[in-house]
Amino acid sequence: MEAGQTADLKALLEDVGEAAKIIIQHANAGNLIHVASHIDADGIAAAGVIGKCLLRLDAYFHVRILKQIDENLLKELAEEAAPLYIFTDLGSGYLDLIKDSFPKSDVVILDHHQPVGELFPKLTQVNPHLRGFNGANEISGAGVAYLTAKNIYGENIDLAPLAVVGALGDLQDKNKKRELHGLNEIIVKDAASSEHLKIESDLIFYGRETRPVHLALSHTTNPFIPGLSGEEDKCLGFLINLGINLKKNEKWRTLTDLSTDEKQKIFSELTAYLISKGFSSDVVVSLIGAVYTLTDEDRWTPLRDAREYSSLLNACGRMDKGGLGISICMGSRGKTIEEAQGILADYRKTLAQYMELLAGTPGRIQEMEAIYVVRGEGIIDEKMLGSVSSILTTTGLFKSEKPVIAFTIGDDGGIKVSARATQMLVGQGINLGLIMQKVAEKFSGRGGGHDIAAGAHVPKGLEDEFLKEVNSVIKEQMGRPLNES
Repeated sequence: MEAGQTADLKALLEDVGEAAKIIIQHANAGNLIHVASHIDADGIAAAGVIGKCLLRLDAYFHVRILKQIDENLLKELAEEAAPLYIFTDLGSGYLDLIKDSFPKSDVVILDHHQPVGELFPKLTQVNPHLRGFNGANEISGAGVAYLTAKNIYGENIDLAPLAVVGALGDLQDKNKKRELHGLNEIIVKDAASSEHLKIESDLIFYGRETRPVHLALSHTTNPFIPGLSGEEDKCLGFLINLGINLKKNEKWRTLTDLSTDEKQKIFSELTAYLISKGFSSDVVVSLIGAVYTLTDEDRWTPLRDAREYSSLLNACGRMDKGGLGISICMGSRGKTIEEAQGILADYRKTLAQYMELLAGTPGRIQEMEAIYVVRGEGIIDEKMLGSVSSILTTTGLFKSEKPVIAFTIGDDGGIKVSARATQMLVGQGINLGLIMQKVAEKFSGRGGGHDIAAGAHVPKGLEDEFLKEVNSVIKEQMGRPLNES
């Protein structure tokens, strides 16, 4: 819930109803509907939800996946002169640019990032922040899209699991039980009551139903386990040394095949290992939590586990294969899944290389008074920056008392920034979305996002001044809310 504002579910659902009404009108009129969404897992899931909904309406539409919004991109979209533009998982931070770009078109924004700018007559916006909810942890972009799709057609309740995938991809399970809370609970209930989703508590390894235990452990990066994440041979040795029987009748066992005692033994040893590496108890506890299983998906596919599904979508987006991710969300299987798994493998290799280069190159990771700086220029592709900064917050390399500010050179030659904080810092009043917005504007840039995760874009050559200002603002604001005036 937003501080100082009463959450109003009724008002939010009224906003949803207005958005649904506009979408239905354009679909029934046979108008072209352009859907634009973000490249991450939540954005792709959100676009998939709306795409599936529009397909069921027999609407004339197409979907485009974007890494960010800027004037040139909006100008390109405006050339289509579509009567309706739908933005999912992005748009609320760029209301001024969107207003100027589509003066004659209706615009629907289904987003969960902190809004920036003034409303305008042709805009219909559904955003939890406007109704007292926190979009950083109570509902994702895919969740907002789902509520809208459900309002359009009740049978779209079968899209609830995809909204769960989006929320998990947006890391909205950052709590001791790794559960989805807030408005997400409504969506989880819809998915479970319609028997499309099963929830249970277990070790959270990547590929718990689809991979041998040692591979599932090695593919786990949230939290990132130094010496084990990405290291199949070391994970194999780790489990063998614990006396875990990894095969039964010459067939590799998955995590779901293990007994409770075997799982407890693994958890206990990982706990001791992570503590010895300096990890906090919160990180250790996050190895166990709520597991969300999509019951309609085959057990031996990566779509069965919602977190695994989200990782697949995220990889597609970050590796310039967003269309492939949309196809999966819309129902494509078979060879499409095989192709996506290959992309995921490449994505993981790329991330591992980035981590190795950052850790092994002097000067790439710097500590300032109030922030950690990760200098990714010349190494990290801008589409991968958010993934890298998120992983770095779980490695134990950094103290939780300081946010991580990573940057690299964008495709346009500017500086792309990704900022991440801990829940503890947010509780102390840090709001990275507002900080990125206000500081970026001082340097002729743009910024925004969530309190716990945000981004910015500033002109090249101003990065050091930008970082000094961010450090100064966070140092000043530590422990008390950011003054929004």
